[in-house]
Amino acid sequence: MRVRALGALAVAAALIVAIACGPGGFFHPYEYEEEMYLSLDGSATLYVHSSLAALNALRGTTFETGPRARIDRDALRRYFETPVTHVHGNISTSRRSNRQFIHVRLDVPDVRRLHEAAPFAWSTYQFSGGETLDMYKQQVGGAVSATVPPAVGWTGDEIVAFRLHLPSKIEYHNSVSPPRRGNILVWEQSLAERLRGTPLTLEARMQTQSILYRTLWLFGATFVAVALSFGVLLWWILRRGEKAQSDLNV
Repeated sequence: MRVRALGALAVAAALIVAIACGPGGFFHPYEYEEEMYLSLDGSATLYVHSSLAALNALRGTTFETGPRARIDRDALRRYFETPVTHVHGNISTSRRSNRQFIHVRLDVPDVRRLHEAAPFAWSTYQFSGGETLDMYKQQVGGAVSATVPPAVGWTGDEIVAFRLHLPSKIEYHNSVSPPRRGNILVWEQSLAERLRGTPLTLEARMQTQSILYRTLWLFGATFVAVALSFGVLLWWILRRGEKAQSDLNV
């Protein structure tokens, strides 16, 4: 019975993973991804997840791409560390489909200057605040090279993604898919389109008040309302007790 139960759990887990990783699932095996957590002051935390082969083809770098190649983290750090981007922590790595992948976290003081950094010079960035809405716009241009590296193992199904985590309620966006978890937008392109330099525009408008601030304000208002209700209820109980005592004395 125990073996059968474990077997059933294994099958269920495999089905969940297959659904999650399949088309429309939770996880997409992107070949190259820029994931930005934007703040209302124009600063951001930016993650780059990419195979070294895609980084070379898209951004013109020359890192070794072989499955057994040594990943030069110092060279990667020098590439991503610029006057407008700062590498945060260690650069981590992984392997998928016999390809080396890197994962870099960057602190960006001002997204409007991000185009000054070589790794992101293919894009122009706009961020502006208004009385009621803030606007973010990114236009991604052409790749450095349209040549597919030899012996990489790409099948033609590889996807490039730009993921944007916004700090407040979204009022407008031009992504073809609806926001995920309320404030996450995703734009996808095939790697082949990105190599050809097919233009891609990311645009979103959001409220000027952060979701965290609104949540804290709502929590505070709820706490005050509960406290007032408790106070009124306590006063009413005490009044009834005083009245009952007064009636007994009479």
